[in-house]
Amino acid sequence: MNTEYEYKFYYWGPLLFNSKLKDDDLEKVKNICNKDPKKSCVDILAGDIKHEYNIDKDILNKIFQPYMSGFKDAYAKWYDESINYIYVNKCWVNYMQPGDYNPIHIHTNCDFSSVLYIDIPKELQKEMIEYKGKSAGPGAINFLYGEINNYFISTINKKPVTGEFFIFPSGLRHTVNPHKSKCERISVGINFAIQREKNESS
Repeated sequence: MNTEYEYKFYYWGPLLFNSKLKDDDLEKVKNICNKDPKKSCVDILAGDIKHEYNIDKDILNKIFQPYMSGFKDAYAKWYDESINYIYVNKCWVNYMQPGDYNPIHIHTNCDFSSVLYIDIPKELQKEMIEYKGKSAGPGAINFLYGEINNYFISTINKKPVTGEFFIFPSGLRHTVNPHKSKCERISVGINFAIQREKNESS
């Protein structure tokens, strides 16, 4: 539609970045994930999830660095400032069983957070397709921001896809729905710290 005047509108609120790992990089992440009882972190995380384990942040950081150029570009466009470096400062794997869920929560001691989907089994994919409710459905992640009102976009709900990942500000509230299928929904949680570009005049 053509108009007879100039106008602009503004994106505001949190940046929600989405991309996908290459298959070989996804395999590298899978190789550092396991159910080592010595690395259990169930007691310090928000979810009602029986199997959560710390993984090697240095290895994961090396895998993710090639994907950070896209995030830094999106960050610069969204916030009108640059990031010098963004790196993994904590990461863990979630093996979600039927009935497990993550309540509404945020992440602390970091700048941005991420979720990477390692394995979304066919049983869960079928359950998502057959779901008839109006919510995001089984296994979905829900991002919540600001007030709920007419003409406000205050929620974004996404179904998990193997290999995809989201990066978002650590203070963005989010939750994960439970599923009923007899399978494991495997994801990796990642916390990032950032270094901004130094002001040339400083």
